[in-house]
Amino acid sequence: MNIMSKLTQQRLTNARKPTGKLGRLLIRAMNISHYRLTKWGLSHLSIRKQDTILDIGCGGGSTVHKLARIATNGKVYGIDFSNESVMVSRMTNKQFVQMGCVEIQQSSVSCLPFSDSIFDLVTAVNTHYFWPNLVTDMQEILRVLKPGGKLTIISSVYDGGKNDKRNQKYAVLMKISFPSINELRELFLRAGYLEVQMFEKYNQGWICGFGRKPFLLF
Repeated sequence: MNIMSKLTQQRLTNARKPTGKLGRLLIRAMNISHYRLTKWGLSHLSIRKQDTILDIGCGGGSTVHKLARIATNGKVYGIDFSNESVMVSRMTNKQFVQMGCVEIQQSSVSCLPFSDSIFDLVTAVNTHYFWPNLVTDMQEILRVLKPGGKLTIISSVYDGGKNDKRNQKYAVLMKISFPSINELRELFLRAGYLEVQMFEKYNQGWICGFGRKPFLLF
């Protein structure tokens, strides 16, 4: 493996759980590179000022910051598996954290540190392909969503899109797989979500999917 390939593999491996100086640089770079993708994905949603929102895999905190500027009468939480990401995200949202509008914690998606049925919206940007088990982890998210609440998954890495050749290379280097649009739709349904919708911006290589938690029947 040449030096460039080694550097690429180190970068991709660090993307799973950023650590050290390389991790901090990567986190800050993702804040910039994910900006337009996140803006496009969130444009498919109607976010209310009073919403309580969770961003999973919050990275450097740019998505949390966007959401906090919208949900001005609510609260935005972020979680990340990486302690480096938690620290950077807290700095990115320092003012909101001090105001009590934002809270960032270190946690895994597989065991969320929240009570049942408290979130109006859960977002995940370029992170779902790192989750240990997509169906059971999406069911864990379903637990913390309010009846009628939504999970939104936004990604620039998926099977079958414009950047498929690049993505297949990433999949080999990172030893993971990237669901296609149809596969992600099926995962939403298998996890128990209703009203599943998928969007693709092919010329950018972006997808966005969301599903709604069923309302309780009494």
